[in-house]
Amino acid sequence: MKKVIISDATLRDGSHAISHKLTKEHIEIYAKAADAAGIPIVEVGHGNGLGASSLQVGLSLLDDIEMLEIARNNLSQSKLGIHVIPGFATIKRDLVRAFEIGVDVVRVASHCTEADITERHISYSREKGKEVYGVLMMSHMASKELLLDEALKMQTYGAEGIIIMDSAGAYLPYDVTERIAYLVAHLKVPVGFHAHNNLGMSIANSIAAIEAGAKIIDASACGFGAGAGNAQLEVLIAVLGKMGYETGIDLYKALDAADLVEEKIMEVLPSIKGISIVSGLAGVFSGFSKHVMRVSKEYNVDPRDVFFELGKRKVVAGQEDMIVEVALQLSNKQNRGAE
Repeated sequence: MKKVIISDATLRDGSHAISHKLTKEHIEIYAKAADAAGIPIVEVGHGNGLGASSLQVGLSLLDDIEMLEIARNNLSQSKLGIHVIPGFATIKRDLVRAFEIGVDVVRVASHCTEADITERHISYSREKGKEVYGVLMMSHMASKELLLDEALKMQTYGAEGIIIMDSAGAYLPYDVTERIAYLVAHLKVPVGFHAHNNLGMSIANSIAAIEAGAKIIDASACGFGAGAGNAQLEVLIAVLGKMGYETGIDLYKALDAADLVEEKIMEVLPSIKGISIVSGLAGVFSGFSKHVMRVSKEYNVDPRDVFFELGKRKVVAGQEDMIVEVALQLSNKQNRGAE
């Protein structure tokens, strides 16, 4: 059978959906359930990754080390993974400590045109014997040719695979097919895909990626993730099984894990709200949704206008301060028009 590796982002991307308030119990119960289901990689931490907890992008309830220790103690067969964005995560302060705890998989991420910043983190992680992937976020903002240029850099640095993220949920299946097939044809390492569901395309896009040659697919239980959520893990493995792909995951136990997430962790089920659709159309990071809604209410402006303006300015994760700037400008314009 054709094999696909599933990387589970429930305890990392899902953190966005509850304002980074994962508790000890959340991590314990889901890590145990994911491990029992045979999920290959379980990613854990702040939504923006190691070292990202801050006032700007959101404070975690637990610090990175505590989250990783809890997960490590509850994973026996699943690998423990982390998401690392240089600038948030440092080698001395963050990676060293994470490796002491026993992290297995390191995914070093950058904006899709800034792979240069990942060299030291990728190289260091490989030197320490970790399984290392390069991740290109907001990949819809680059052509397939530019994505390849950046992916080749990561491959040169030592990345053992390249993941492209549809961070804004902006892709349609043909977009995914074009980019994945191009990368697969020109890279020596496996290619992966991370979907968001803003336009209702996360499962279709994930399947398109696999059919185009992707070997690694990200998903979350119940779709638990930023904005409208990620590809729904239990749906994905069911569909892949029906299509003749092997994931190594026990479907019943994955369904049990999803039930735990719905009952014990999620505040509300992910759904495609109007603001999620606008985020996808505007090509803006899904994790901005809560910030945009809060700031728009404060400045009495339409959050949809804020999203489209952020999209015009090509704002990316880490530029959360631009949300306030845009809302203020729209508010001033609105007030001048009322005079």
